[in-house]
Amino acid sequence: MVRDVSLEIERGETLGLVGESGSGKSTLARMILGLVPPTSGAIRVAGVEVAGDRTQGLRRQMQPVFQDPSAALDPRMRVLDIVTEPLVIHRKEAGIDTSRAGLRTAARELLVSVGLDETALERFPHEFSGGQKQRINIARALALRPQFVVLDEPVSALDVSVGAQIINLLRRLQQELGLTYLFISHSMPLVRYLSTRIAVMEHGRMVEMGEAVELCSSPRESYTRQLLAATPELPGSL
Repeated sequence: MVRDVSLEIERGETLGLVGESGSGKSTLARMILGLVPPTSGAIRVAGVEVAGDRTQGLRRQMQPVFQDPSAALDPRMRVLDIVTEPLVIHRKEAGIDTSRAGLRTAARELLVSVGLDETALERFPHEFSGGQKQRINIARALALRPQFVVLDEPVSALDVSVGAQIINLLRRLQQELGLTYLFISHSMPLVRYLSTRIAVMEHGRMVEMGEAVELCSSPRESYTRQLLAATPELPGSL
């Protein structure tokens, strides 16, 4: 349950959302994406309320990357079809060539942007490592050129070194594409590394928010201090 949460995410920034499992982070993310309706209050993106079928165009500008890269990929689909599925679904609005040749070109460019190559196009998800699967998920999320990406624990299912590579990829993509991120994690060091500002959730409530460096160096709440103490070191490759 999420209660009395109020926050703003500025264009081009990364808002880190941190808290223990069950603190309400993922529920809040799904409400922002329009997947779960709030029982009260309103969620607005670029001044438009996220509610009902009226905002389908807006929702195309918001894409998620979820925690489990394997569960997010259809094992029966080739990577070519996975990555270009959003373009096919929204072909009228996508504004690109959706012929097979056009889709292949788009898929190849998306894969290159996340560090994979054309040889991946005809393969199935089970042929890839966890880190490669997450790169495929990120490529799919970028297919519609979104402005806002919700990253819900995107590296928690990966080992440390692979997770570090994904975090650095996300940072590069943000710089190149001008993306806005909501980055959800239970790891304060990861959130601190990637985020502009940090919001801390406990039991469905926002207990603290501030600039990343300031909040991590001088946390006001004991809960925030506990989170910082629980995972004090960043991976060496970050």
